[in-house]
Amino acid sequence: MEISTLAMYHCLAFVWYFFVTYSIMHLRTEERPSEVFLYGGQWKYLTVLNLVLQAAFYGVSFLADVLRLIKKLRCAKCVISSRDLLFSVLAFPVSTFVAISFWTLYTYNRELVYPKSLDGVIPLWLNHAMHTVVLPFAVLEILATPHHYPAKKKGLILLGFVTFLYISWVLWIYSVTGEWVYPLFALFSPAGLAAFFAGSLAVIVSFYNFGEFLNCMIWGQSKFCF
Repeated sequence: MEISTLAMYHCLAFVWYFFVTYSIMHLRTEERPSEVFLYGGQWKYLTVLNLVLQAAFYGVSFLADVLRLIKKLRCAKCVISSRDLLFSVLAFPVSTFVAISFWTLYTYNRELVYPKSLDGVIPLWLNHAMHTVVLPFAVLEILATPHHYPAKKKGLILLGFVTFLYISWVLWIYSVTGEWVYPLFALFSPAGLAAFFAGSLAVIVSFYNFGEFLNCMIWGQSKFCF
């Protein structure tokens, strides 16, 4: 893809994610179900954090494209390294995890992740923007441009660290409020919850590996492979 076309795509993707994040942040307070927007607000939900992550990624990607267009190659190289690390370790695996885990649980029992009370608050298009569109955007990014993946150990350590931070945030909110971020968690015993978190980590690691595999298979050059 031409750099100018890529820059336009990344700019539009950034604007889209900024708009979606703005929309979810500015839901009218009086319409928010009290049992959903307690301590931590929207910032306790992985879906919302992922929107901010995607906006940041596409913003960095657009900056890298602009620097390449104006021939600031030394600066562009540094920004591209940050872009690739952000995409490989977080943007692709997290967006894939959000989309697949949400719709799997929603299909099984929506009350575990997205109570019916939200239907009157969050429009259908916004629900799909947060939980559906993130996946094709992630796949399209792999198709649009190659990404250098970090060494496997480094990538997995960073992914595991970020996962640990989010789990710690979830547990902190429960310790303060006595309420789980997602009703699903209330179904587990402490041992069961630990197993669930471990299983979720294994799933997101598999998405990391899948993204690396796709990147290698699509672009083919050895420098993009494991």
